[in-house]
Amino acid sequence: MADEVTREARDLLEAGRDFVIAKIVDTKGSTPRKSGAVMIMDDQGRFMGTIGGGRIEAVTQEHCRELFASKREKELYHYKLNTKDKDALDMGCGGDADVLIEYIDAAHPEKFKEDYKIKETAYIFGGGHVALALEPVLRHIGFKTVIIDDRKEFANRERYPQAEDVIVMESFDDPFKGIETDEDSYIVIVTRGHMGDYDVLRKALRQKCAYIGMIGSRKKNALLYDKLKNDDGYTQEDLDRVYAPIGTAIFAETPEEISISIAGELIMVRTGHGTRN
Repeated sequence: MADEVTREARDLLEAGRDFVIAKIVDTKGSTPRKSGAVMIMDDQGRFMGTIGGGRIEAVTQEHCRELFASKREKELYHYKLNTKDKDALDMGCGGDADVLIEYIDAAHPEKFKEDYKIKETAYIFGGGHVALALEPVLRHIGFKTVIIDDRKEFANRERYPQAEDVIVMESFDDPFKGIETDEDSYIVIVTRGHMGDYDVLRKALRQKCAYIGMIGSRKKNALLYDKLKNDDGYTQEDLDRVYAPIGTAIFAETPEEISISIAGELIMVRTGHGTRN
């Protein structure tokens, strides 16, 4: 899916808005676009992307409106793009195109995200015991995982063989060096110490992301917040974005329990039920 269409789909899902997607799934002969071309229609009837323009696009747009109104799951349409056949679209290309139109329910986007490889990425800062328990859990619920630490013995492929990426940094002074976050990024701060957490958090607050969570007690986090206000100029409104102490309140104690708590919180945010702006 084209980058701009992907971003539009992500924005709609994040806003809890349903939409329809039309995709060319097969072609024969000459056609204006080939398999994989996509177009989406949002709940206001606005279109983005293209499957080729002309009659094929006009007819497909009408079918998109019909499908959205009926909320049918999907329909497959076969178009003849010639000027000879009675049921053709009066186009001079001469080929055929199959277009699949699907209704995407924002409340249940899992299959759509899987089919179009739209995945949230969890950037886990700190590769210690909590991260080791958390990383496979997040993978199993559909997140790509990236482990970042300043210690090779804690950030390596032997320890995290299935993570999307494993990054060893010299320090957490510049924790997002070489990392480009976006609206589907989840930042999990579980470094080995207060200053590591502070270094990551003060830069995380300037990143595009869906979530920032930091481990630690309320007392410890209050001290870091005071430092961020006094030394870095952050406001209370900025800090209210942070989920800290991280995780849902299940009285977790062990790394494994804490990992379940964190995963639960990420699920809440991903499904639009988070408590932070």
